[in-house]
Amino acid sequence: MATVELKDVTKAYGDVGVIRGIDLSIADGEFVVFVGPSGCGKSTLLRMIAGLEEISTGDILIDGTRCNDDAPRERGIAMVFQSYALYPHKTAYGNMAFGLKLSGMGKSEIDVRIHEAARILKMEELLDRRPYQLSGGQRQRVAIGRAIVRHPKVFLFDEPLSNLDAALRVSMRREIAKLHTQLGSTMIYVTHDQVEAMTLADRIVVLNGGVVQQIGTPIELYERPRNLFVAGFIGSPKMNFIEGEITAVETDHVRFSSPDTGEVTVPMLATGATQVGSRATLGFRPEHLALGGGEFGISATVRLIERLGDQSFLELETASGQLIVARVDAAHPANLGSQLTLGCDSVRLRLFDDEGLAV
Repeated sequence: MATVELKDVTKAYGDVGVIRGIDLSIADGEFVVFVGPSGCGKSTLLRMIAGLEEISTGDILIDGTRCNDDAPRERGIAMVFQSYALYPHKTAYGNMAFGLKLSGMGKSEIDVRIHEAARILKMEELLDRRPYQLSGGQRQRVAIGRAIVRHPKVFLFDEPLSNLDAALRVSMRREIAKLHTQLGSTMIYVTHDQVEAMTLADRIVVLNGGVVQQIGTPIELYERPRNLFVAGFIGSPKMNFIEGEITAVETDHVRFSSPDTGEVTVPMLATGATQVGSRATLGFRPEHLALGGGEFGISATVRLIERLGDQSFLELETASGQLIVARVDAAHPANLGSQLTLGCDSVRLRLFDDEGLAV
């Protein structure tokens, strides 16, 4: 186990900046997830920690030791890739043993490590099979086992579940969470799936355009997003937004007004721009909307219904033409074209200034 520290780390390809001055400290045994849209730099950042990509400026420290110039094998890390990267002609045992043999480890020690990893991953019966005889989930178990047998200081996961079907993703996600609990190892995990990030992470690093947008626990990011990007990225479905302006500023709250909501009171949670008359965006989550109740009422027309069995998502169009989503009980008798009035308690409202920063 080890700490990982990034100090003003950047990466550029020619004049194109991909990673822009990232500072991050990861504690011993912590599970940290890098999340963001495609092209945000999360996989590049992981590969820089692994030593597979050179950094342009800054320092990377693993267990307090600067490792900018160390080869991947010298960093005490093990990486699990999206594509499994298994040797097709070797058995699961052979794939897990290969790196240990190259390091000169004895046969008996290799055998002990592989069977211990197989026990942890519940794959003892798979050791004699070749990759073509394994399902996608079983192949990923072998790839994870290959990482475990190295006894690394840090585990790195690069979108390891993206090739699996939906049901298997859920199952493997739980297995990775259990693995972290069992091993207590430092783990860094990359995904574009914010549900994976929310369910696995001790802390989440939200990236966009090579810049850290916010770092925090899953509940911190959900309850108090720092800006519009984080508010729209964390949560499924994403937060609803209504454009309007600030009409009054008090000590602990702001008055916001729009044609759809009228004037509403919003708690002041941060120090964004709060000038009277300035443009602002009101945010509220689909699960916090209630039919007919709350601090304000929005009248909207149902344009789309997604029925999911235990609940339904309604896409509605407000009088001004803005689209919002509401989560309702599956028994709700909504019909396309019907008119609904929805509200939200003021404590659930979030406000963002004209630069997208939380107020």
